[in-house]
Amino acid sequence: MRYPALLTAAILAFLLCVPQVMAGKREDSELVSKISARAAVVIDVNTDRILFEKKAQQRMRIASLTKIMTAIVAIENADLKETVTVSPRAVGVEGSSIYLKEGEKIPLEHLLYGLMLRSGNDAATAIAEHVGGSLPGFVYLMNEKAHYLGLDDTHFKNPHGLDAPNHYSTAEDMARLTAYALRNPAFKKIVSTPVKTVPWPGEEWHRKWYNKNKMLRLYPGADGVKTGYTKLSKRTLVSSATREGRQLATVTLNASNDWNDSMHLLEYGFVHYRPVELIQKGEEMSDVPVSKKLSLSVTAEKSFTYPLTEEERKEVTVKPILTYPLSKIDKEGMRVGMARVYLKGEVVGSVPLVTRTNSASVSSVFTDWMTVITYVLGKEG
Repeated sequence: MRYPALLTAAILAFLLCVPQVMAGKREDSELVSKISARAAVVIDVNTDRILFEKKAQQRMRIASLTKIMTAIVAIENADLKETVTVSPRAVGVEGSSIYLKEGEKIPLEHLLYGLMLRSGNDAATAIAEHVGGSLPGFVYLMNEKAHYLGLDDTHFKNPHGLDAPNHYSTAEDMARLTAYALRNPAFKKIVSTPVKTVPWPGEEWHRKWYNKNKMLRLYPGADGVKTGYTKLSKRTLVSSATREGRQLATVTLNASNDWNDSMHLLEYGFVHYRPVELIQKGEEMSDVPVSKKLSLSVTAEKSFTYPLTEEERKEVTVKPILTYPLSKIDKEGMRVGMARVYLKGEVVGSVPLVTRTNSASVSSVFTDWMTVITYVLGKEG
């Protein structure tokens, strides 16, 4: 009776060794064996494509990664130059701190640096009370933002990430949140700062905050994002790096060796996936009918680039679709449809199609005008 059990074990072992590709997401067995994280993700920031995942949809504690949402909600809902008055509720919050004092007045921008570089739980509380009017008010904004971004497996109970019932997210949700936040210039600047010096009212010296994120020093091109730890969540980390103009972000949850995990994940994303321009701006969609009467062609309004492996390049198709009646196309610059990009039969993006005067037609018009000008100048001479 041992054979069925042995067969099952053998099948499971085989499946664990086979890379899985589903809905554009990849789980690579060699990389899985290298990382300590219980859950992990690599995301391409520009396109939101998940390049690698391990238990990415599993709800878990996220500790201070919560502050990514705290920061972006504050940035989007307040002026960074506003002055925040520190309440007694923000002073002495357990865990990491920037040692705020009751009644202290400090610019919101400085609090955000204290939040993201030093992971100040007191800073998180002060920000939340100022921006949201109260802790519950700000947490409501956090959850509304999560809903808006489609983070269906995320729920917040506080702005700092201390363990609380019903406070959770997933590696994938945190990756998508991070990609969104990194497209905000203020957020991107803050999380990439190695050290920040700010005035400290009432003291003879300035506050000098060194970023806890060692990735900024360990990995070439690293530019963010946030560390986290509680006794229950264990070590959590969101990292980002930019190489040749392309930014990737990684998430590791419950990882005993998070720095190495992040470096392996970033390297995997940069090496195995390359940005490929699948549609060029102005590219003519040759299989779309052209208005011969006006010599108009239908072209791509902008370019489209997508990260692909070498094998995937052969599995991409582009399909132009007209959504505007051809009989009503009568001028240049009209949006008349879209070009959809498919990878393995799934839509991964689209580009608007617009009408444009054919180059041959433009040349003809230019020649005609030159003839007229030459004739007129000849007559006047």
